Amino acid sequence: MPARALVIANRHPRLRLERRALVAAIATLDAHAARFLGGCPPGELSLVFLTDPALARLHADFLADPTPTDVITFGGSPALGTAGEICISADTAAAYARRHRGDFSTELTLYVVHGWLHLAGYEDLQPGKKRRMRAAESRARQLLDAAGIRPGFVWRK
Repeated sequence: MPARALVIANRHPRLRLERRALVAAIATLDAHAARFLGGCPPGELSLVFLTDPALARLHADFLADPTPTDVITFGGSPALGTAGEICISADTAAAYARRHRGDFSTELTLYVVHGWLHLAGYEDLQPGKKRRMRAAESRARQLLDAAGIRPGFVWRK
């Protein structure tokens, strides 16, 4: 499979990211697509890192829910060369990591994986489907860990 075109937009003033590591993470997931319902569809994939208010506006505009959320995915059109767009709240990842004494970069990487899995066809609104999503997230994180891929997200104060 040829390398996927990946567009990365950092729209968060306090976030710093390693583009090369993100490209490697997506390439690794794509290389193992068969383990994840066939994976994210072919075509250009867009990753957008946003603030909570910006993602809440998208949530309101497109899903009629004005509350903040962690990840929103928009399916693309493989026939037109687009896989989709994953919009991610860096604020939510930072708050969750702080509350649970976790690592910010690990949490934000999980949100990238979560969005990719949504585009692959996983859902998480019903308990059974949520369990399948969590199991897929765990497999994906194990793949990234085994490959030594750790996108180095940095939260600037």
